[in-house]
Amino acid sequence: MTDIEVLDGSPAAPPRDNGELVFEAPWQSRAFGVAADLVDSGHFTWNDFREYLIEAIVEWETLESSGQQSWDYYSCWVTALEQILKSRELLEGDEFETRATHYASRPHGHDH
Repeated sequence: MTDIEVLDGSPAAPPRDNGELVFEAPWQSRAFGVAADLVDSGHFTWNDFREYLIEAIVEWETLESSGQQSWDYYSCWVTALEQILKSRELLEGDEFETRATHYASRPHGHDH
């Protein structure tokens, strides 16, 4: 099994429509692309990422309903991506938080 297929059939399988990946917003496809690029660059494997994604999904599922946001697969994807980046120390020091803060401060519609 190669590439993204490793996620298929698992709790971490991305949403699909007629076999094609489904993204409801541009940020979702970008988050997917970041993970895919990091896998292609050899920083981690899809199996490694899948473990983090399953953990993020389980964490979402175990939240109390009062503190739980509505289901969003790609929010769990981003959580998994953040966790693997931190655990693998792919960004040094506070670089992760600095980049995240800078990105979040951009005006709506200018997220690229």
